[in-house]
Amino acid sequence: MKKGIVITLLLFLAFSISSFGVHKFYMAIYQINYAPEKKMLQVTSRIFVDDLDKTLEKKYNRKFFLGTDKETVESIDLLKKYLAESFTVKVNGQPKTMNFLSKEMDGDVLVCYLNVRDISKISSLEIYNSVLIETFPEQQNIVHVAAFGNKKSFLFTETSTKQVLKY
Repeated sequence: MKKGIVITLLLFLAFSISSFGVHKFYMAIYQINYAPEKKMLQVTSRIFVDDLDKTLEKKYNRKFFLGTDKETVESIDLLKKYLAESFTVKVNGQPKTMNFLSKEMDGDVLVCYLNVRDISKISSLEIYNSVLIETFPEQQNIVHVAAFGNKKSFLFTETSTKQVLKY
């Protein structure tokens, strides 16, 4: 009888613990550096590729295999389009085109390299970042900005997708 109660309690405990499951943490990191000698913003993004694939699949109604042998030219074009819509900058109040340079895999993270050219002077920098938020409302995008010897960091969430820096 005691053995049956112990087994029942152990099974109940195991079931209780497993029913909570592991909650995934949704985060991406962005680094923006102003290089005045090159008159450009240099941007690096680090996004979990599985979350990015899911978001792109939902938005464009097709399968994505970024960073794999099944990746297509069309999927890269749609990635560029998505980033251009979801991650933008305005310099001195003017929207600027972000140029997608390249990408690489770092484990399960897709690292994208971008830049914004012809930036001779910055008095304000407005950043909009809603990457992955439409699919994962708990997504957090951290953006680090380095310019003029100063470093600032911002957290972008479902309720806060825009930040402005004044210089």
